[in-house]
Amino acid sequence: MSILAKRLDAVKPSPTMAVTAKAGELKAAGKDVIGLGVGEPDFDTPDHIKAAGKAAIDKGDTKYTPSNGTPALRKAIVEKFKRENGLDYKPEQVTLGVGGKQVIFNAALATVQDGDEVIIPTPYWVSYSDIVLMFGGKPVFVPCGENARFKLSAEALDAAITPKTKWLILNSPSNPTGAAYTEKELRALADVLLKHPHVWVMTDDIYEHLTYDGFKFSTIAQVEPKLLNRTLTMNGVSKAYAMTGWRLGYACGPTDLIKAMNMVQSQSASHPSSITQAAAVTALNEPLTFLKPRNDVYKQRRDMVVKMLNEAPGLNCQTPEGAFYVYPSCAGVIGKTTPKGRKINTDTDFVEALLEEALVAVVQGEAFGLSPYFRVSYATSTEALKTACERIQAFCASLK
Repeated sequence: MSILAKRLDAVKPSPTMAVTAKAGELKAAGKDVIGLGVGEPDFDTPDHIKAAGKAAIDKGDTKYTPSNGTPALRKAIVEKFKRENGLDYKPEQVTLGVGGKQVIFNAALATVQDGDEVIIPTPYWVSYSDIVLMFGGKPVFVPCGENARFKLSAEALDAAITPKTKWLILNSPSNPTGAAYTEKELRALADVLLKHPHVWVMTDDIYEHLTYDGFKFSTIAQVEPKLLNRTLTMNGVSKAYAMTGWRLGYACGPTDLIKAMNMVQSQSASHPSSITQAAAVTALNEPLTFLKPRNDVYKQRRDMVVKMLNEAPGLNCQTPEGAFYVYPSCAGVIGKTTPKGRKINTDTDFVEALLEEALVAVVQGEAFGLSPYFRVSYATSTEALKTACERIQAFCASLK
């Protein structure tokens, strides 16, 4: 008899981590692999934030904190939501996680019961569905293809809602596509949600500050204040502040939900690192002056990658509004054969052959619920991106 819990049968290892591990093995074997699979800024944490973390150590801020965070951090989060998003929360409406993923995990543990449906627009971040499945929920995938610019329409949302729907998960800007919802698009979704008062909304806004071409970010409770009391607005410091390893996600929502999530947190990780919390206070309170130069670089990289991928035979790549990903279609290479005789029947075949034969690591669209596509992260050096795109072009041109 296995000691493992039955619930694990529904859960798969993270595909993005699997690609990273495979690329690491090839690098360790001396191969010149360029990894475009990890969603992590190549920029360093800004110096003033690092200094705040070091100062916290020197001051002895190395003890336990409350499960819902230090008073200073909760205050900073409440002020951030008011200042940047026009949302009014109280400090007791704050919850923290060891990264944004744990916030989503805690919310699902606290609310999802057997048979509850969670609407997930596809393509989607790989962990959403597995977290839902882990607690007996049923992911309801709503395809949002290229023609919809990878965004959920009001009509598709309305059609997906049933009496069993518990949550809608919205991620904008999106991982894996970089697509971001305009205020008008969120307004249309909000109008549908107002007709279905039993449906709660979880917004994953982790890429909020990574937008380009003058795009104006909005979050759904900001667009429709009537949804505030059934929305969990989630964010974190990982992406914009280049603090992935510091591990801090946060969210605000209705008091009863937050209280339940904080109870879950108190019996699991207790709280994120006290040092990380101190650094995050500085991150949230100080001006984002470092961000524009970094976003300018991201935009330049995005434009270069989109252009070069569209020049590769068989690929087609849209220009996204935000994050640091593109999600090109590889439909034009399906059915072809590589120089080493490998037949490409799926996007997974394409990604595996690209890694093995061209030494470029990307992630297959199958992992995100929409094929035939693949995800490219352009959060790496411009030089490496250029070389990787040249390899992709050559690889596609070599297919027969």
